[in-house]
Amino acid sequence: MGKNIQPNPWYVGVVSGMASYIDSAAIVSNGTALVIYQKVIGTTPTEIGILSGVLTLCIALGACVGGRLGDRIGRRNVFIATMAMIVVGTLLLAFGKIFPLLFIGTALVGLATGADLPVSLATIAEAACDKNRGKIIALSNLLWTLGIGTTMAISAVVGGWGALGAQIMYLHVCLVAATLLVLRWSIPESEMWLTARDERLRGVSTVRAQKAAFKDLLRGKYAWPFFALCLFYSFTNLAANTGGQFGTYVAVNVVGISVEQHSLWNLLIMPVGVVSGLLFMKVVDTAHRMRVFVVGACLFAGGFFMPVLLSFSPLSWFCCLLFTGIGSGLAFEGIMKVWSQESFPTMLRATAQGAIVGLSRLSCGILAFVTPVLLDAGPVVLYTILSSIVASGLFIGWLCFHGQRRNEFSQEGDMLPTEQLIDLKHVQG
Repeated sequence: MGKNIQPNPWYVGVVSGMASYIDSAAIVSNGTALVIYQKVIGTTPTEIGILSGVLTLCIALGACVGGRLGDRIGRRNVFIATMAMIVVGTLLLAFGKIFPLLFIGTALVGLATGADLPVSLATIAEAACDKNRGKIIALSNLLWTLGIGTTMAISAVVGGWGALGAQIMYLHVCLVAATLLVLRWSIPESEMWLTARDERLRGVSTVRAQKAAFKDLLRGKYAWPFFALCLFYSFTNLAANTGGQFGTYVAVNVVGISVEQHSLWNLLIMPVGVVSGLLFMKVVDTAHRMRVFVVGACLFAGGFFMPVLLSFSPLSWFCCLLFTGIGSGLAFEGIMKVWSQESFPTMLRATAQGAIVGLSRLSCGILAFVTPVLLDAGPVVLYTILSSIVASGLFIGWLCFHGQRRNEFSQEGDMLPTEQLIDLKHVQG
């Protein structure tokens, strides 16, 4: 079997990691553009609610389906198709003036964005080595932040331009996706995936070739990290997503500051989050990873508890934003992505990542429906629950990964024990 010429892993990391940029840019653009459409083309509040829910649901569904397809038919096939879907979807959102077209466009963008993430991360992880894998994966988090910042900057300029402003926001995502579609043609299929597929077709009894069924995630050595990562990311993302969706509401109606002041604080803290992400990149591939995770976990969980501890004052709210901004850079999505890539073999890597992301996004969508009820019960109740949930998720993450570092990359070429082969033949038969 001929070998593909593999590009520089950092190039793969940037081109593939832009999936996170697309993710954040698409979500932020959609939220702002739909409000503009409400004023200029008469999109109703009900339709906006439906489209927002469809986006969340399709991202969750896309992550599950895309991850599985990435393991079955190859990473490259999926991450090229997803960019094409985003191009078509954003064009429909930019120029479709009726609800059915907006619905189709939203569904395409959501499905493609969700599907792209697990496959892109697997591509990055398999192009890297043990010395730089964590750093390159963590780069995707910085690109996610860049997507938010760029979209907010565009929104600040074109937000008052009516329908043209909304179109520019969608076309920004379209242009990035079209550029990535071209760049991704230069990235060959993962050599690890090709090797695993070849061994599987020839009946070779390696871990990477034979551990390929979804049920393998639910039993044996992969079950504990899979369930732990599902709980870790769902619990921490519930808190982070709720803070993002309803933070402005709490800041204005409970803390008593203006929208402008709250936005300014977020902008001031954003560079701190970037520095936190850079620190994570520096230590993630070293022996200091878990110590830094513990510090970040304390800040992340403690940040949500600050308004409860010190009442909902401007000082406690600023501390909440600052501590969660630092803590999330050290102990949230970045470490989840790294753990997910290290814990599973090639033919299950994208499947596991997709299921973890899909479950988390679905949980966030469900919680969003009941969050207003919790706010009616009092913000202290909501933030006590959020701090408890995020602390539980962080503890589960520590419990699973604080011991010897998992590295399936160094073990997936091992031959399976005889008794496992008998079980596999029985299942396949």
